[in-house]
Amino acid sequence: MKDGLVLYLAGSVMVLALLIKAPDLRRGWDQPIMRAVCALLAVGCLLTFLAAPPSLAAVNRITGIVNCAAPLVYGVLTAFSGASIVLILHWSGGPAPAVRRATRVTVGVFGAVSVAIVALFVVGDAPVERLRDLDTYYANTPWIREMIVCYLLAHTAGSAALTLLSLKWLLRVDPALRPLRSGLALLTLGGVLDLGYIVAKWAAVGARWAGRDWDWLSTYAAPPMASAAALMVGTGFVVPMVGGSAAWRDFSQYRRLRPLWKALHGFASRSVTTVPLTWWSPVGIRLIHRESVIDDGLLALVSWFDPAVRRTAYEAARRQGLPEAAASVVADAAMLAVACHHRAAAEQAGADGPPAGSGPGEGDPYPLDAQPLAALAREFRRSPIVAAARRGACRTPEPTA
Repeated sequence: MKDGLVLYLAGSVMVLALLIKAPDLRRGWDQPIMRAVCALLAVGCLLTFLAAPPSLAAVNRITGIVNCAAPLVYGVLTAFSGASIVLILHWSGGPAPAVRRATRVTVGVFGAVSVAIVALFVVGDAPVERLRDLDTYYANTPWIREMIVCYLLAHTAGSAALTLLSLKWLLRVDPALRPLRSGLALLTLGGVLDLGYIVAKWAAVGARWAGRDWDWLSTYAAPPMASAAALMVGTGFVVPMVGGSAAWRDFSQYRRLRPLWKALHGFASRSVTTVPLTWWSPVGIRLIHRESVIDDGLLALVSWFDPAVRRTAYEAARRQGLPEAAASVVADAAMLAVACHHRAAAEQAGADGPPAGSGPGEGDPYPLDAQPLAALAREFRRSPIVAAARRGACRTPEPTA
């Protein structure tokens, strides 16, 4: 079991992806990309569970055919390579007729190779069970040799195409699509690791053909790379699915708002009674709750906002080259940070209200209502200008009301 732990983990990731995508697959089965996703995940689950040495031994034992697991795994691996290319073709877009033609060619070629792998094993002779070094042990055996070459050629083509297409798409995808970029980066890394696995396999088999013994490349160097590649590729397909979901977007927003919530929830609780959350509350409800607390906290601090602090921070941000919109967010975050400090200090001193002359003028709009909360939270936590304003507020004696 320990021998195939990483592969079983990669298979579990594939199963997770399949479960996440199942509702979409059921609703959109008529869409080619949904069918491609379903095929890839199903074949990937089968491959990663079958390729582990304990599974290979179990297949051989159940079927009663020595090395029966080898053509099964090689055929499924070839199908996975073809399914990966089909999914990348659909993901990268392009004219529908061209995508359909490329899909048919890919399915035909890789399907034929899978059938050839099984046929070559049937006509060949592999009487000694080899769970980890079949490629090199039978590298010079008629028909089995050709089976090994077929799977290596198909896997080389599929892995190279997947890696190049993933890298090409990664370089041109919108940087704002972070889950997709992360998934493509993982796919590219997995593809590079898989190419390393293929190079090690080719080198070991080629050495056997040349009468040399480089079996360690196939037996010890290649398997860890294959396991890591399977995990990276599986995760690479999961990340865009999970990261692009509404639940993940809500969770990301919920997490980004924590600095503001942490700073403001004490002020909000004085002016509003919030509904308590349970540990099983959905993330969407948690996000709404957190946004409400932040809004109430901002309203509680509005009379403590100092336009002079905002003006100073805005000028500092502009001097650093920030555009007007970004400088405005930094300035509002600095004003908010100083207001938090002053109100907390006043409450500790027993003061009833803000110092005279502070706060917005009569009829002024609510100063922070136009700022995206996530951007405000980011600058509130990270901006050096905000940190400088906060330090200045700590050093400055609090004026009397």
